[in-house]
Amino acid sequence: MENRVTSILLSGVGGQGIILASELICDVLVSCGFDVKKNEIHGMSQRGGSVTSHIRFGEKVASPVIPAGEADYLLGFEKLEGYRYLYMLKEGGVLLMNDYELIPSSMVVKKVSLYPADLSDRIAAAGAGAETTWIAAQEIAEKLGNPRTANIVLVGLLAGRLQKIQKNLSTDQAAWISALEARVKPRYVEINKKAFAEGWNRSE
Repeated sequence: MENRVTSILLSGVGGQGIILASELICDVLVSCGFDVKKNEIHGMSQRGGSVTSHIRFGEKVASPVIPAGEADYLLGFEKLEGYRYLYMLKEGGVLLMNDYELIPSSMVVKKVSLYPADLSDRIAAAGAGAETTWIAAQEIAEKLGNPRTANIVLVGLLAGRLQKIQKNLSTDQAAWISALEARVKPRYVEINKKAFAEGWNRSE
């Protein structure tokens, strides 16, 4: 029987909560009985530098590192970082993109602006073969009252897509909420539940 390994790549910048997001995803996948491997790469800056998290799950996973062109899902927390890693997405993969621009700290320090004005068009062209969903996660989180929950909005969107697409994954919101309750400080659980639901409800 074929050992199907599914690969998820998260990309963004430091301070966007990518590590927590990847931990939540892994917690749920492990609870579903999968072998899960995770690898994180941090940029030179703790806050504002590039951050990626590789997650792979299946019956048996040999390596946590996703080869170029083999990511089944790319979850872009920031537009430029999502664009930078489009080459990692497989043909026909799923692209979930936060419609949010965060100027890298290196540009701010050097007082230069090299952020592409036509980035959305570039993403659309480069990811033409992908199933693409855009979400204004930062705006949604701000309307909820806590902009730091944008990462959980994105996790909710991914969770909903996984539930619909992955035939080897049978879960519902309850598994994700349990993971949230275990990872998030009690006083922030309710707002994060709302953020997760916002993302889940926008999955196609």
